[in-house]
Amino acid sequence: MGSRTFTFDALLQLKDAGAVTASAAAQVGGSNKILDMGAARFEGTVVIDVSAIDISSTDEAYDIIVQGSNSSSFASGIENLAQLNLGATASRDGGGQNSTVGRYELGVTNEQADTVYRYIRLYTKAAGTTPSINYTAFMSNDPGH
Repeated sequence: MGSRTFTFDALLQLKDAGAVTASAAAQVGGSNKILDMGAARFEGTVVIDVSAIDISSTDEAYDIIVQGSNSSSFASGIENLAQLNLGATASRDGGGQNSTVGRYELGVTNEQADTVYRYIRLYTKAAGTTPSINYTAFMSNDPGH
């Protein structure tokens, strides 16, 4: 089986290139990026292309979290909708091997426990001695999960 392809739409970009060395919301063009998914349930795939990942100290861990909120500024009511755990084997939550560069696909819906979260963003939680991960990410309306 080959890799799936996804159509890139700049309006659905969640993170542009740039190293993440501390926990933070993802940015595009230097600003926090928040997508308005509308008031209805949405299913899609977050496509994450990792170009660099530091696991040299063997304690680095990265959680790329798709978060939802009904506050357009994410000031309140934040819910974690989906999560990708990457890093060194010893620091991953049950991970069996070191993470590598490449494409990761994360299926997501903006509805949890009968609540639809209108706004979506990515949040990266970075931990360890020398955490640094560089990736880009975008939402595809192809559910794929």
